[in-house]
Formats: sequence, C-alpha cells, structure tokens
Amino acid sequence: MIIFYAPDILQTHTLPESDSGHCVRVLRMTEGSQLDVIDGCGHRYHCVLTQAHPRHATVEIIDCIDAPLPWAQHITVAVAPTKHMDRMEWMVEKLTEIGVNRIVPLLCRRSERKEIKVERLQKIAVAAMKQSLKSVLPEIMPMTPVSKVIADYSDRMRFVAYCDQSIERHLLARCYKPGQSAVVMIGPEGDFDSTEITSALDAGWQPVTLGDNRLRTETAAIFACSTLHIVNQLSSI
Repeated sequence: MIIFYAPDILQTHTLPESDSGHCVRVLRMTEGSQLDVIDGCGHRYHCVLTQAHPRHATVEIIDCIDAPLPWAQHITVAVAPTKHMDRMEWMVEKLTEIGVNRIVPLLCRRSERKEIKVERLQKIAVAAMKQSLKSVLPEIMPMTPVSKVIADYSDRMRFVAYCDQSIERHLLARCYKPGQSAVVMIGPEGDFDSTEITSALDAGWQPVTLGDNRLRTETAAIFACSTLHIVNQLSSI
C-alpha cells in the first residue's frame, strides 16, 4: 500500500512537492486515481487525484478515518546522538517502525556529538511512518540538556539505563508496569558520568539494565523501546 504524507492536507488539499513527484512521476497516477493520505496526527484520508501536477498535486477528500497509534501509553526515548550520524538516522527509522511517541536527543557531558539536524531526522521518521503504515508522526525534539530531561517527565515512569555495576539496577522488563507511559534515557558511547546519574537518581529515576550484553547506544535505544512494547503485549495475552 502506498501512503502519502501531507500534514496540512485538510487545509490545502495539496500534496507536498516530494509526494507529488512520487505520485505523478514515479507511480504515474492520473486524474481520478484513488490514494490515501496521512497527516501525521492520526488521520487517514481517502482521496481522489484531481490535478496530476508533479510539484503540487491536488486531491479531493472522499473520507477521513481516525487512525490512532495501536498503543495507549506514551513512550519517550531520550538518547545521546551517536558520533556517526548515519547510526542516529538508522535508530530514528527503527524506533519509528517499532513505535515511539517522542525521541529526545540528549546533550550529555560525554556526548561526542553536540549538534543535530532535526529536519533531517524528521524526514527519516516520515518515511518510516509511511513504511510501517502508521498515521502518527513521532515528535523529534531538538538537542536537550540531560539536566532538563531529568527534571521533566514526572508524570510517567522514568528509567535511566546505566552500565556501572556498582549501582544496583534491575532489568527494565521487570521494572516497567504494563500500560504505563514511560521515558527511558540512554547515554552516549562513554555512558553518563557519575554526576548525571546522581542527579537522575535523586530526582526519582529508576536505574535499569538492558541485560548482560554490551550494546551500542543506538542498539540500546531500540532494545529499550522494544522491551516496553513486548511487556505491554504479553500483559494482554
């Protein structure tokens, strides 16, 4: 199934240039062709192509279907960007496919990457949203200091994945309560430093482990997000 993305489709009835080109040039759709358009906010529109223009194709909306995410809880992954941006982009793609509500790039003391291009990551997330047949685009936040993230999210379960074995930790899968909104923090390649961990623990964050394997930053983020979904799925069996 081919799905097009137009965040303002309800107001403009027009596909963005990239989607217009894919619709008209690549798929060779013509006036009268039927297509589905999502707005990234949980709505899917069944449309008919009214103008097959390769830069601004226009449509007539025939029907609108509510298409919320298939999970009720809000899942946030706060993760320090990797040194190589291609790994960060891969992580955003996979987190979107698996299912995440918000991705927060963390600025930590040991972060090797201090800046990111949010627009580029948003494009990756849009493609993954369409590929995985979702209608809700995850929120990609700007680079955020870890201190701010530690101070926020008091309305949900908060976990910090940490490698230091001197601190008592428990498996994330055992600590997470099914159906609860949650945020998981994943540190940079050099891990969080001791002051960041102390601040998190003092603020009520739960120290967790993702198992005995040593994981790359991007792998840990994907593993943590998958764990939350698996726990929720098992609880409904």
